[in-house]
Amino acid sequence: MAIYGLWVINKAGGLVYERSFGSGDGLPRLTSNEYLVLAGTLHGIHAITSRLSPTGSSSGAQVIEGESFKMSIFLTATGTKFVLLTSLTESTADVVLQKIYEIYADAVMKNPFHTPEMPIRNEAFDRRITALLG
Repeated sequence: MAIYGLWVINKAGGLVYERSFGSGDGLPRLTSNEYLVLAGTLHGIHAITSRLSPTGSSSGAQVIEGESFKMSIFLTATGTKFVLLTSLTESTADVVLQKIYEIYADAVMKNPFHTPEMPIRNEAFDRRITALLG
């Protein structure tokens, strides 16, 4: 199981959390501005795909695959997106994203000092993500 990164994108398309995993064997490290641009672009693609469904209502793109990685997207009821960047062979991304969301709800949303839609700066969240993903 190769997990390369985790992004949390707020409902406005802003990147509120970014974490890379692995030591050089995953995707290349980007600058902060590049991560912000990618998060905004993904937010736009997700909005477009949610309207393109031929069957009517859709929650948008759930998986985007590249040549060497896969992007799995979990959309919450509040519009927050959790994006897990993994290897193409990763098959448990949905389960991992659900666990990440549970950690987020417990460590971040229950924190009275956290302002919703703002960057996540929470040691308990970081520790629990590290325990889950390495």
